[in-house]
Amino acid sequence: METITNGLQWFVNLGASVMLPIILFIFALFFKIKPSKAFKSGLTIGIGFIGLNLIIGLLTKNLGPAAQDMVKNFGLHLGTIDIGWPAASAIAYGTVLGSLAIPVGVLANVVLLFFGLTKTLDVDVWNYWHIAFTGSLVYIVSHDFALGLFTMVVHVMIIYLLADMAAPAIQKTYGLEGISFPQGASAPGYLLALPLNWLMDRIPGINKIKLTPETIQKKMGIFGDSGVMGLIIGIVIGALARYDITKTLQLGVSTAAVLILMPRMVSLLMEGLAPISEGANTFVKAKFPGRDLYIGMDSALAAGNSTVLSSALILVPLTLIIAVITPGNSVLPFGDLATLPYMIAVMAAVFRGDIFRTIIGGIVNIVASLYIASWVAPLVTQSAKAAHFAMQGNSSISVLSDGGVWTTWVIVGLGKIMSWGGIGIIGIVTLAIMVWYNKFRSKKLVKAN
Repeated sequence: METITNGLQWFVNLGASVMLPIILFIFALFFKIKPSKAFKSGLTIGIGFIGLNLIIGLLTKNLGPAAQDMVKNFGLHLGTIDIGWPAASAIAYGTVLGSLAIPVGVLANVVLLFFGLTKTLDVDVWNYWHIAFTGSLVYIVSHDFALGLFTMVVHVMIIYLLADMAAPAIQKTYGLEGISFPQGASAPGYLLALPLNWLMDRIPGINKIKLTPETIQKKMGIFGDSGVMGLIIGIVIGALARYDITKTLQLGVSTAAVLILMPRMVSLLMEGLAPISEGANTFVKAKFPGRDLYIGMDSALAAGNSTVLSSALILVPLTLIIAVITPGNSVLPFGDLATLPYMIAVMAAVFRGDIFRTIIGGIVNIVASLYIASWVAPLVTQSAKAAHFAMQGNSSISVLSDGGVWTTWVIVGLGKIMSWGGIGIIGIVTLAIMVWYNKFRSKKLVKAN
């Protein structure tokens, strides 16, 4: 068992740029795509991910220090530090329970696909750290290893259901044909955005505001261009960080570069994914007539969208202000300030690429995330200690990108209060909705067409 666990950990440590091409190459061969074409597709995806990571690294390298300086300038003194997803994923995979997340997630995906309860073929196995995170927290609460494993199964079912439901909006808004986002930090935003979008459609005045990158560029000319918008936003953030003119201009140009280059890296990724997606759907339709298949990918594919990235950059200083004025919040936003695009990626798709609605939805999401992350902080801190994560004294830690999503609050909350009964109820309800959505609803849609 230990050998298998170590082998899986080694594979995960290869990183997305190596791990995903290998997985997708194997899938492509299974879907009867020619080996040469499968190899080229996998390699193109790996190159695309390296390019994407370089651009995200550019954003993080420049935005991270600016955010830190803004924290100092605003004089924030909150008791719990937001450690960000890189550290949170290390903690999640660092527990004995968390190390089993990948086989649990893959097995659940295969079973659900076989019975037609999901359309998402999840190749983004790295992001199973999200289920490792909740499983570890429930284990900390219950001291029940089996319940921790069951929690991971239930959580991944919720993620696949949300990914299936959000996929049409994602594909339409971002032009990502055959793609879904089964990512624990992004997918829950779908159910948060739906009622907000419904409400804003019915508020006089608000329902007339249409603020997409296209309408901005049309009305503002050169100032609506993605690169120019990035320059302006970067300069504003630099000013808030009290940078000198040199560093402010450098941050502005770097931000502009991110807005221009990231969509091009996503295009490269999609170039590699296209043959595999087509092959997968051809295979599924031949074996299971009437069924569609989505390739589950990281929401980084949407992070380069002008709406997502512009809204996220505007939300960075707003998040710090919200953290200060939100009563009862104990979390100091820091580590995940640079990963706000992931948190709002699915929400922006529901809002049909509208920047105004995405910012409003992002504010609501951040307020909720701060409260949930504050509530779960003691459990995250305990889990970090169990994973032998380097801690400074008795400091309290949490994470916005996963510790702050509503799925964590529901799963861990019911696990804490009701143990097996609470998690079991969530599992049964999720399974029932899966059956309705992918069985009965699909049949009605087929008949209607």
